[in-house]
Amino acid sequence: MEDLWPIVLMGFGGLLAGGTYSFFKQGRKPAAVICGLLTLIALGGAVLWWLPQGGGG
Repeated sequence: MEDLWPIVLMGFGGLLAGGTYSFFKQGRKPAAVICGLLTLIALGGAVLWWLPQGGGG
């Protein structure tokens, strides 16, 4: 189950990226900025989840 969360976050980030593009095309720039920030948070969380924990060794 631990390995599933980064994939879910990547999928959610992709959906948010599509929403950001859609908002931008409609001229709703404040909503596009908010959606874009949520996209970055979701994708950043997925990437950070995949990074090695460090520490042991």
